[in-house]
This record gives sequence, C-alpha cells and structure tokens, in this order.
Amino acid sequence: MPPFSVSHHPSRLILLPRFNAIHRRNISSPSMSLSPPPAVEQDPELLDQVVKYHNQTKHAFNNYARGPRGLDWANQPNPFRRYVSAPLVSLFHFPTADGSAGSDAPAYSAVFRSLPPPKPISKSTISQLFYDSLALSAWKTTGFSTWSLRVNPSSGNLHPTEAYVIAPPIDTVSISPFVAHYVPKEHSLEIRAQIPAGFFPEFFPQGSFLVGISSIFWREAWKYGERAFRYCNHDVGHAIAAVSMAAAGLGWDVKILDGLGHDDLEKLMGLQFFPRFKIPSRPVKGKLPDIEFEHPDCVLLVFPNGVGEFDLNYEELSLAISEFPKLEWKGKPNLLSKEHICWDIIYRTAEAVKKPLEIGNKFVIDPFRSSGLFSERSYKGFTLREVVRKRRSAVDMDGVTVMERETFYQILLHCLPSGFQNGQEQMKQLALPFRALSWESEVHAALFVHKVKEVPSGLYFLVRNEDHFEDLKKATRSEFKWMKPEGCPNDLPLYELARGDCRQLAKRLSCHQDIASDGCFSLGMVARFKPTLHSKGVWMYPRLFWETGVLGQILYLEAHAVGISATGIGCFFDDPVHEVLGLRGSDYQSLYHFTVGGPVLDKRIMSLPAYPGPDVDA
Repeated sequence: MPPFSVSHHPSRLILLPRFNAIHRRNISSPSMSLSPPPAVEQDPELLDQVVKYHNQTKHAFNNYARGPRGLDWANQPNPFRRYVSAPLVSLFHFPTADGSAGSDAPAYSAVFRSLPPPKPISKSTISQLFYDSLALSAWKTTGFSTWSLRVNPSSGNLHPTEAYVIAPPIDTVSISPFVAHYVPKEHSLEIRAQIPAGFFPEFFPQGSFLVGISSIFWREAWKYGERAFRYCNHDVGHAIAAVSMAAAGLGWDVKILDGLGHDDLEKLMGLQFFPRFKIPSRPVKGKLPDIEFEHPDCVLLVFPNGVGEFDLNYEELSLAISEFPKLEWKGKPNLLSKEHICWDIIYRTAEAVKKPLEIGNKFVIDPFRSSGLFSERSYKGFTLREVVRKRRSAVDMDGVTVMERETFYQILLHCLPSGFQNGQEQMKQLALPFRALSWESEVHAALFVHKVKEVPSGLYFLVRNEDHFEDLKKATRSEFKWMKPEGCPNDLPLYELARGDCRQLAKRLSCHQDIASDGCFSLGMVARFKPTLHSKGVWMYPRLFWETGVLGQILYLEAHAVGISATGIGCFFDDPVHEVLGLRGSDYQSLYHFTVGGPVLDKRIMSLPAYPGPDVDA
C-alpha cells in the first residue's frame, strides 16, 4: 500500500501513512496537553453565531459554501472607493526623478535582523509607506480586458480593504492634524477632516501616526458569497503585514491598538456616517446601496523604532475619539454597484465579532527580535522595495522547480512569530511582521512537501506556538512520527509526520487545484480555534484570519526574495483537511492554504506600469 492513499468516494478523503485503519490515542489517557484556558465572560449567542458561520461556510467534496451561481459582470463592484469632493493631495512616486528619495532602500533580508534608523514623518516618507504597501504595482491587459494589481494581495483581486491615515501636520499635505483616505489608483490622499491639535501629543510618542484598515464585504461577496467574510479578513492580515514591512524599511515599528473598540475605530476613520445597514432575514437581491458600508477592522500605530515603553490610556483615548463625529467631514462615498446580493450571515457574524473597548488593555511594545538566519545565500540580493512591489500571485506552478533544503528551512525560519529564540520556545509575536499583532501566536502550518531537495516528500508540521505542541500531538493521528527532519536547524520547530507522495492529496484538498500539487510545497494554516474564542473572546475569530494573512504575506515575500513565486488558496475542503490530520471537534481548524513554487508565466498577458495607469476602474 502506498504511504498516502486517497479514497475515490467523492465525500471521503483518507490519509493512510502505512496504516489500513485510523489509530487514535485514548482521549482519556494522561497527557501533558494544554489545560482549558479560563473563558472570558461573553454572550453565548455571539459564540453560537460565529460557530454557525464557520461551519456553514465550509467547503465539502459534495457541497460548496453558498455563493452566486454565476458572476454578475454588470454589477462587478468598483475596486476603487472615492470620497467625492474631498480635497485630493497627490503623493510622491518612487524612485523620484532625481533619485533623492527612496534610493537608500534596505536589502530585503536585512530588515529581519534589525530596523534601520527611523526617518521623520514627511510627505516623502508617508508617500513611500503607501507606495510600498497598498499602492498599485502594475496594470495587466489582454484582449479587451485591463485590470490593476496591488502591492497587497487580495482574494480574486477584488480588494475589499480600504486604508486611512490619521496623522499630525505634514508639510505640503496638511497644516493641521488630519484624517485622510488613501486612494491607490491615484496614489493620493483624500483629506476628510482636520482633528484637534492636541490629539497626537497627548496620546502618542513624537513621530507617530495611525493607519486605519476597513473592509467592504460586498466587494468580496459579489464573487464568493457567504465565504467572503473569511477572505476579507485574510486580506486584512495581508494589509497589516504589507504596512509593517514598508514601515520597517523606514525604521518604523507597527502595533495594533487592540484596546480600542469597534465604535472607536468607526469614529476615528469617519465611517460612522455610512447609513446603518438593515440585515435581512435571508439572502436577498436588489438595489441595496447601504450594503457598501465600510466595516472598521483595526487601527495600527506606526512609530519610530526604539521609542521604548509608553503609557496609553485607552479610556481617555476613546473619550477623545468620541468627539470626532462633530468634526467637519468632507466627501461623499461613491457607489460601487447598481445592484447587490446580500448574504445575511456575513453581516450577522460581523455584528457578533465587534470588539468592545477594553479599558484595562495594556499597550506593550516588546523589543524587536531578529528572525533566524540559516542561509543568507538563498536570497537574491533584492531590496525590500523590489520584493514588495514585484510580488505577484502565481496562477500556475511549473511542477518541475526544486527548492534547496537550506532555502526551505530559511523560509520557514522567517515564518516564526518569536524570531531567533536561542533555545526558548516560539510563542509571543516578536519578529517582523508578526510583532504588529497583540496576541500570542495561535496559527500553525501543516505542510505538503513535494519538491525540496534532500527533504523526503510527505506531510510535515510547523509548530508556531510551542506551548501547543503536546496538545497537537494528542489531537492528531497517533501514528504520526513528530520527528525533526535531517539538517533542520535546532531553533526551527518543524516535524515530519509521514512520508509519501502527497501531490494528489494536496490537490484534492485544495478544491482539486493543480497549483497545490505543482509547487515545491503547499500548506494549510491550522489555528487553535475554539479554545481561543472561549478564552479571548469571539472577536478573535477575524483576528485568527488576520494572523493567517500576515503569515501568507511573508510566504509571498520569501518566495519572491529567493527567486520563485507563491499564491494564497482560499478554496479548500475544510473537514477533509482535518480528517487527514486526524483532528476532531473544533479545537483546531484549517483557515487558509498556500503554495510556493516555480511560476508559469502567461505570455498572452502584457504588463503596464502602475503609474500613470489607464483610465479604467478595474
């Protein structure tokens, strides 16, 4: 019998690593697994709603999550939000004509070791931050179709993510502190409001500003239906990582202000003026312009690295933000589609996971931790800008590219949340870009290794929070080896589970997509699920997806930095993945898939510069 076999029954997929039957440990046997964490006080109906959404939006072999039967091209959402009549300030493009700005971009691999000296806030540095994180990266055209690409990736290139900057006065941008909406098509800022002069000095260190991130669910739901809420939150994670990496090149650190509540974020970004969307009792179709509102996800504090600890009083900050609706807000949001479909469960779940203000939340800045270095020669010498702006999502993999073992290990070292630990366990998010997140890592990776030199093909597991290690061993199949592979660095918690050709297995699990089997390796991101929601609150549901998006962004950048490519895979069969790993119940759930390998380039598609681009909204 082959090491891996796949049942031909359409509703079953079974992993058999040298076994005819599934052997599991006795659940009642003694174990060093995690004890259940104390639950936070929360409305059980909110948790029920989140669990209902997650289960209802799972893909199965014989039943995909609900979505549109076809694509309504006449109502494809405009990917560019504009606030009509708001003053527009153009930002700089890089490199500048005289080479005076942006020419000192650090090497990609260098920022993982240490951040460069921080640069002051200016029009030039703010321009650079957005140019290297959320701007357009290119236009593509073929036949009668033309569309834009961005530095930050998005499921289906639909880009539900919007961004705002809340900043102190910046010369030639605004003489007063301000709130502005970032416009990627024009690489500009729409000035929406001026804020009180004392806001930044009262709460934040000198040289700091805020970046707000919001989501328009309709953009993603147009194509993906009910599963869109998952994908929107993947994209939030990608955006967080994109901002963090661009900020690192400027010597800036980034941290989520996670003590603020949903209402605070809404007021801070000026989103409270969107009409309240009345959620229907079932999916409906029609003219529903209110569905185009923006859901505030998070706000990032961007500040000079090395600033040290400072006190942040969330109660007083919330009180100051409560005055923002009284400001003079400029601009009216444009309409994105003429007609819409409302998948009601998305909006009920978004309501359920709204985070309240946490007055007692302590803002902590941990010292920067460098990432592990195993093979510097694996990188091709690109600058940070070259990597982030040339990042693309591979459409196909060539099925022949073989990755060197040391390159494989180096990529995974940069996927660790705690960086180089020198014998200590991975747990806290201290390394770039994971340090932007405010919680201990809850996401691991199950890897399907296909073509890595001197690493046997098979199933592997990267433990990104080693406090979960014994619990994971208990929760998965008893026949798994849990052995360190040959040549693996001591500080890389990578384990071989079972050997065998798993290309067809990876393909079937990822909705029968060849791209999952034709790369060097693919993976599923497995989150500690139900215990996290119980112990930290239902608002952790989107945050688990954010963490997978941050991890996915690093996989993208690492792949390009070593000369190959990658792509995120949102379509996978949830419970069959769990069956392969032997996971039962909801303690661990697969949330995002990814593949890394040699890309196949489509020569029929022509690339055009990002700026100036064609006059189309696509």
